[in-house]
Amino acid sequence: MLLQLAGVVLSEVLNMEPATGWAEARSLILLNPELVCDDSHLLQALGLRPHASNVVEFGPAALARLEAARERETTARQEVEAIAKANHSAQGQAHDLVLDLLLAANSADLAYRLHEGAQRRFGLEVASVGVEGHAPAGWRSLPVGLVGYVIEPGRSCAVGPCTGGGEIFGEMAERVKSVALIRLSLFDPKRAGLVAFGSADPDGFAPDMGVELIAFVGQVVERLAEHWPPRV
Repeated sequence: MLLQLAGVVLSEVLNMEPATGWAEARSLILLNPELVCDDSHLLQALGLRPHASNVVEFGPAALARLEAARERETTARQEVEAIAKANHSAQGQAHDLVLDLLLAANSADLAYRLHEGAQRRFGLEVASVGVEGHAPAGWRSLPVGLVGYVIEPGRSCAVGPCTGGGEIFGEMAERVKSVALIRLSLFDPKRAGLVAFGSADPDGFAPDMGVELIAFVGQVVERLAEHWPPRV
């Protein structure tokens, strides 16, 4: 019956104007979509294929969801790439800073190179190095017990809001909002000291930051400082 109906309509369509003929054909297809869906040869000629009930159809809503997921994945990938790039840059700058420190001629030059490198390479406000009691030239002389106060016992580093800034940074302390502190053990007999980096940004150093590079710089300063013990 359907084939007969299609034949009647098709014969009428062929005798009509093109626009009118297409309108009639379209109406027939809409009223009887199975005429197309069941004709595998026609579908093949049109470059289409029928879909089973278990095949996902990519309609507008599904495509929109896929596009949104793709954008999220792209954003996440870009964020990961940006973090990796920043970490790589920080490692390179830290290594260059260490190379500068290795060229220090004395304790005062070591402190200067640390401060200048922190400003130039990392955009920090200040870097300071000090030891409790009598300090070498160019270092800050810290009150006994200060290192244990600003860095928790058993920890090698402290990162976060500025504490004890006046003793550590002197006149620069008022410009420091967050710090990274590295515990040092220096000279003979051993005394507590620290390397301190100060940022003007309250979020410049946060407690959840990694401290590997900071600790590495502190270890280098500790080793180099042993070459120039303070003269009492």
